[in-house]
Amino acid sequence: MDFTDQVAIVTGGASGMGAATARELVTAGARVFIVDKNVVLATAFAEEIGADVLIGDVSDSLFCEQVVEKVVEKYGRLDILVNAAGIIVRADALGTSDEQWQRVMNVNVSGVFYLSRAAVKVMKAQGKGAIVNFGSIWGGVGAAGVVAYCTSKGAVHQLTRAMALDHVKDGIRINAVCPGEVNTPMLASERSEPVTEEMLQRIASTVPMQRLADPVEIARVVLFLASDDASYMTGAMVNVDAGYTAR
Repeated sequence: MDFTDQVAIVTGGASGMGAATARELVTAGARVFIVDKNVVLATAFAEEIGADVLIGDVSDSLFCEQVVEKVVEKYGRLDILVNAAGIIVRADALGTSDEQWQRVMNVNVSGVFYLSRAAVKVMKAQGKGAIVNFGSIWGGVGAAGVVAYCTSKGAVHQLTRAMALDHVKDGIRINAVCPGEVNTPMLASERSEPVTEEMLQRIASTVPMQRLADPVEIARVVLFLASDDASYMTGAMVNVDAGYTAR
């Protein structure tokens, strides 16, 4: 897939699946803006792969508007938005505070909405654009002990479907990639026990393929959805889960 001279924004682009996506887009010829809160990590990674970087919080609607404005100011267009930024709280309802609940919704749902809304304004004027949201298999099936995260990803799925229908006649395609168990910093985060190789193997054993995904395996699906090769796809939730949800 050739993305030469296309302009892309990747949120959460400093690590995990966001970083893998940003790297793959740059390799394919795109001009990429990494958006992340982690100044040190984002700056170093952007320098490593030859991307631009914007530091801020996607839960801030004004920041999201400014991101799109700065991208268009520099390159004159915006072709691709990848909403990969996300956080997780590993708790049931009784263990989830108001603050935790709201923070997960602010980042995982509102952040996707704010940046997509800002991107659509530009893409509509261009008559073309592609948005790929990061949903999750847990947005379609339930999981114990992650109630806020599951709820947020279900909302992302519905946001994807609704916006896809709203903007299909504007030449904008909006889809979601729904990863299963991926070996990323998020997989290891917020756990009550140390993350060991044994723990990772236990998680892998719940997957039909008996292994965790590498972030690049998700990133390549994101690139397909963002490319013209997926020209007849919009409003789709694409599971990349090694058969997890096929059971």
